[in-house]
Amino acid sequence: MIELKRAVKRFGKDLALDGLDLTVEKGSAFGLIGPNGAGKSTILRLIAGVYSPDGGEVLVDGEPVFDNPDAKGKVFFIGDETVQLSSFTLEGMRDFYRGFYPDFSAEVFERLRSRVGLPLGKKLDSFSKGMKRQAIVITALSAGTDYILLDEAFDGLDPTMRIIVKKMLVDAMLDRQLGVVVSSHNLKEINEICDTAALVNKGKALFCRDLDSVKGAVNKIQISLGREVSKEDFSELDILRFDKIGSVAYIIARGTADELKAILSAKNPDVLDIIPLSLEEIFIYEMEGMGYDSNEING
Repeated sequence: MIELKRAVKRFGKDLALDGLDLTVEKGSAFGLIGPNGAGKSTILRLIAGVYSPDGGEVLVDGEPVFDNPDAKGKVFFIGDETVQLSSFTLEGMRDFYRGFYPDFSAEVFERLRSRVGLPLGKKLDSFSKGMKRQAIVITALSAGTDYILLDEAFDGLDPTMRIIVKKMLVDAMLDRQLGVVVSSHNLKEINEICDTAALVNKGKALFCRDLDSVKGAVNKIQISLGREVSKEDFSELDILRFDKIGSVAYIIARGTADELKAILSAKNPDVLDIIPLSLEEIFIYEMEGMGYDSNEING
C-alpha cells in the first residue's frame, strides 16, 4: 500500500502539506479532489519520490520512497504536462522507459498502441493533447508497476479520448490489481473511476470516503409541520445546513432516505420530500459543515 503519515512539505515559506495522512490500498482506485493549489500535485510527487517530505513519512509498500530505487520502481507518475517528452517518438519513449522499469512489457505496449492506432515513428510534438495522453498512459501501463499516479489525467480530453483512457486503466486494474491514484478538481471524473476519494484543501485531507458509502448518505429534506419551525425542532437529525421559507424548512442532513423518513414521519408533517443529492453536492455540504467555503471545492 501507499502511506502518507503526518506528511509535511514546504516550498520556502509556503506550507504545501500540513501533517497529511492518507492510505491507498494496492488494487484500489483512489481520487484526490480539491481546488487548484490544494496540494494534490504535491502529494503525487511525494508518492513518486520526486519530492522528499520535510516531515512525516511517505511509504510505498512499507519503504520510504524518496531516494529509494526499489520503491520508486513500483510507481509510474503521469504529470499534467507532457512537454518534456515532445522530442521523443513513441518508439523512442518506449525504449527510454524500458531502461528504467525492468518489468516493462513491449508486448503490452504494442497491444495497447495498436488498439488506439498511435504511430510509432512520429514525434509527440505532432500529436494532439489527447494522443499525447494516450501515449503516456500506454507507456505507464506497459511499465509493469504496482501503482500509477495521474495528475489531472483527463483534463482537456474530448469525451471519446476520456473513455479510451479510462477503459485502459480499468482493464489493468481488473487484470493485475493495479493501484491508481488520480488527482482532479472535477468530482464527476473521480466518481467515474475511483472507489475512494479524499477532499484536499490547504494541504490537509478534510475527509476521506468510500464513494459507495457516501452515495445516499446525505439527503435534502423539504418539510412543513404546518407552523413556524426552527433548527431546534429537528434536533434528532445530523444537520449540515438548515434554511426555511415561511413554514417550510429545507434541510441537508446525514442519513439514508429511509432513516430520515422514519424520524420525520413521526412528526406528522404536512409536507415531507426527501431528495437525493449528487456526489458533488454531498462533498460541498460536508465541506460547509466543517466551516469551509463551498466554492473552494471546484476552485
